[in-house]
Amino acid sequence: MTGVLPSQTIEKMLERGDITVSTPLVEGQVQPASLDLRLGNVAYRVRASFLTGQGRSVSDRLTEFEMHRIDLRNGAVLEKGCVYVVPLMESLALPGDVSAVANAKSSTGRLDLLTRTITDGGEEFDRIKPGYTGPLYAEICPRSFSVLVRPGMRLNQIRFRTGQAVLSDAELKMLHAGSPLVDGAAVIEDGLGFSVDLKLPGSDLVGYRAKPHTGVIDLDRIGEYDPQEYWEEVRTKDGRIILDPGAFYILVSREAVHIPPAYAAEMAPYLAMVGEFRVHYAGFFDPGFGHDAAGGAGSRGVLEVRCHEAPFVLEHGQVVGRLVYEKMAEVPEQLYGAGIASNYQGQGLKLSKHFKAPAG
Repeated sequence: MTGVLPSQTIEKMLERGDITVSTPLVEGQVQPASLDLRLGNVAYRVRASFLTGQGRSVSDRLTEFEMHRIDLRNGAVLEKGCVYVVPLMESLALPGDVSAVANAKSSTGRLDLLTRTITDGGEEFDRIKPGYTGPLYAEICPRSFSVLVRPGMRLNQIRFRTGQAVLSDAELKMLHAGSPLVDGAAVIEDGLGFSVDLKLPGSDLVGYRAKPHTGVIDLDRIGEYDPQEYWEEVRTKDGRIILDPGAFYILVSREAVHIPPAYAAEMAPYLAMVGEFRVHYAGFFDPGFGHDAAGGAGSRGVLEVRCHEAPFVLEHGQVVGRLVYEKMAEVPEQLYGAGIASNYQGQGLKLSKHFKAPAG
């Protein structure tokens, strides 16, 4: 079968030993089209981000770049602006026809917690070649907030696929014609275009900007933090904002997105032609996201935006990225939002699950 492997196949891979774990799986770790990855017991503070390189192991490179190591078992703070490498509890022994791609989880991206997967012999972040056998590591760089982490926390996730699963623009247009992927007109060119909403109904609040000096966020504390201590509100009455270089924003898509059960999607993290900014650190959209039968009825895509070198004017309806749709090898037995702990089904403009709902 060709396509992204569903939850039931991931469970078979675990049974066969294609995926091995150092401690037993936890409930909810297998998602509809991905597997959550868990932090191990130690973090290595390193001088700089690195790729391993062909024929070299992560442990080899750590001997070059390690500054010190941190025991995570009683909880430890990963400092804003520093780079860490953490061995994960999951390892792979992939069949020769199965490749993998990893990405940060939604809550991780919404905290501006840059998290990428690296492997032995790896020449790309987050991309794992067919047949890879070896350990997995998370490279973690907190960009806006220092965070408290412990072993077993799930900051990133991994998908597995066989063959070429990406839909062409022609296939995407046919799918949209039969089962609308967005409300309204679809902009389809190298994927499904995503635009920003800066005219939210009944409010001039259009987003949030991370404050530069804040307290630590304990990633185990859900619904605990006051947004006003960590975020500035971004408001506009004319559908236009100016992004400041180096600042991190939470915005929302104008389109309500629909991922049919037989498909998955990935948000392209950066579209160079549309401006000097990066959009969406956490790019997986599971089958059933925004799907009526799974309680979605169309869900907005939350945009994690970081501006680069120059101030940039962002206007309502401006295309800021694209969704690349992929076929599932099979429909997952469990869809996103249908009876599982899916924090962002039916969402609009929303901070990560660690924050209390904003007043009013």
